Amino acid sequence: MTKKHLLKSIALIPARYASTRFPAKLVQDLCGLSVIQRTYLSTKETGVFDQVVVVTDHEAIADQIKAVGGEVFFSSKEYESGSDRIAEAALQLEADIFVNVQGDEPFQDRNSLVNLNAVFSDPEVQVATMMFAISAEAAQNPNAVKVVVDKDDFALYFSRSPIPYVREKGVEIPYWKHVGVYAYRKEILLEFTQWPKSFLEQTEMLEQLRLLENGIRIKMIPTEQQAIAIDTKEDLEKAVRWMGGEG
Repeated sequence: MTKKHLLKSIALIPARYASTRFPAKLVQDLCGLSVIQRTYLSTKETGVFDQVVVVTDHEAIADQIKAVGGEVFFSSKEYESGSDRIAEAALQLEADIFVNVQGDEPFQDRNSLVNLNAVFSDPEVQVATMMFAISAEAAQNPNAVKVVVDKDDFALYFSRSPIPYVREKGVEIPYWKHVGVYAYRKEILLEFTQWPKSFLEQTEMLEQLRLLENGIRIKMIPTEQQAIAIDTKEDLEKAVRWMGGEG
């Protein structure tokens, strides 16, 4: 399949076995394949990437990926975040762009990923990620991370609070929810993961704020694809229903 970009792009899927809210969620069955297998295969099948690698710390995940012909990189230690985990793999891989695809999001969208890669034709773009429009009601949920952007769609701020604040009641404004698929140039990924946690990052518990606090601009790509993330058993049941299965 012809790619829409000239730069070499590798998708790295961080896949941690442990999970606080839903233990071993990535190896749970989702209509005949596990969650992590479906994430790997849907990412691969987009045809967007030169290489797709699952980065894990656990044999069960590795075995499942190898069973579907996938490539695995074993991280050497436990990490606090997926970005830290993929940085270890990126250090040993050759590519211009590394895309962090969340292991618990089994349904990837080709057009969104094509658009995400495409913005790196601008040499000024160092980091890019995605957003989609949500209602004012949905924006009240602190688990939905909101973003506000400038006129060129670079992020001004991310927050768990509904932003911007609407002072004049009755005014209709768009709210944007952040989609946690990040694309980095190799150099900034390796640098970013070595920086200490920043003040706002620790306050909101959002690692992308570390980039903003260190002066790195983040290009936001609008998308209509609303990612389905498997964080709970209820999410898994919704995914099964979405696929038309039983559960």
